[in-house]
Amino acid sequence: MRVALGLEFDGSLWRGWQFQGHDPQTLQQVLQQALSQIAAEPVHLEAAGRTDAGVHATGMVAHFDSKAVRPMRAWVQGTNTCLPDSVAVQWAQEVPADFHARFKAEARRYRYLIYNHPTRPALGRWQMTWHYAPLDVERMAAAAQVLVGRHDFSAFRAAQCQSRQPVRQVEHLTLQRRGRYILLDIQANGFLHHMVRNIVGVLLPVGEGRKPQEWVQTVLQSQDRRCAGLTAPAEGLYFVDVRYPPRFSLPQVPLGPALWA
Repeated sequence: MRVALGLEFDGSLWRGWQFQGHDPQTLQQVLQQALSQIAAEPVHLEAAGRTDAGVHATGMVAHFDSKAVRPMRAWVQGTNTCLPDSVAVQWAQEVPADFHARFKAEARRYRYLIYNHPTRPALGRWQMTWHYAPLDVERMAAAAQVLVGRHDFSAFRAAQCQSRQPVRQVEHLTLQRRGRYILLDIQANGFLHHMVRNIVGVLLPVGEGRKPQEWVQTVLQSQDRRCAGLTAPAEGLYFVDVRYPPRFSLPQVPLGPALWA
């Protein structure tokens, strides 16, 4: 039987998703251990994305195979009793054998949360990025539109990125302000390593007025990471959704906290 799971986690306590030699601080490892207890057999978990250390998720999807016959509520409630408070299974659903959380994904969606205020926050400081300088969100949003569409994102990929090719199709990229908070929302057919954080790192100096709006296009066309800005912190980044072919009929879940509604 193949089972798909919806996952939520606070990444601030973890060294990212990817299993690293029995490291108990990786999300893949802790989830596999919990699922293995419920299945009474070893379980291998594949996820839609491999998040970095510090990155959060409200809508991660993963799958595993098991010979164990369990009701779906056992894969949810039972597994959650074996997990730390910072990780939770939100739903479980049996899926066809050809479903694959990573390779069947048609699009992935991230959100980046910025707390834009002169004084640092005391609450939620590991769930958002604090930026003290005033930001012009309309200016950032306008500049970001050159990134929508199919482009070579070499200038926005990390040096250690292992993707074979840098071309991605960005379906939408929006920014909006809600009081002291700025929310960036981006969806694409796939993402390069650090791509979203590097996009934010380019947009921040544009929002401050230190760089012209045209600089975003200059960076994109350069296809050179050295021409871009700093990589934004991981704390503000959330994996919020992944799209699959409709035939899999996976649950639709809220994208995140009420602040994002």
